[in-house]
Amino acid sequence: MKTWLRRLRGALGMGLTWALAGFLAGMGIELIHNIWPNPLGRAVDIWPAALAYPGFVGGVAFSAVLSIAGRRRRFDELSLPRVAAWGAVGGLLVSLIPAAMVAIGFATPNVPLWQITIALVGPFTVGGAIAASASLAVARMAEDRELLDGGREVADVGLTEEEEGELLGGER
Repeated sequence: MKTWLRRLRGALGMGLTWALAGFLAGMGIELIHNIWPNPLGRAVDIWPAALAYPGFVGGVAFSAVLSIAGRRRRFDELSLPRVAAWGAVGGLLVSLIPAAMVAIGFATPNVPLWQITIALVGPFTVGGAIAASASLAVARMAEDRELLDGGREVADVGLTEEEEGELLGGER
């Protein structure tokens, strides 16, 4: 039971991290729109939310794909292209959510469903690949930092004078 709770916490953490990245990207888009107005008008004025929600779902989907495909592998054993592909699969799954909502009767589209799906597949798949690659890079940096911090404890132990002499090839 504890492993499921740990996986759920990890999936929620990944979702929140990706949601934060989507929110910040949306804030950047809003800033750009305020500096250079869109000639077509302000079609979407809620970019932070429009990118944060799919970011959350994409992060959870990527976490699920990672837990299935990357089972029993450490971060240093995962290749960047493979993780990017898994992130693309997570983004693809998120782009199919509107079609699933229509299929079960939760939504009624005002445009053909294939147009909605085609419009979402590209950005969500590419965004998922980028976010997954960034997640792996951040996880590796954190893992390297832990190793470096662990090395400080070893350095604090130090060598005795006798061991220093042996290391240098002679007596001091």
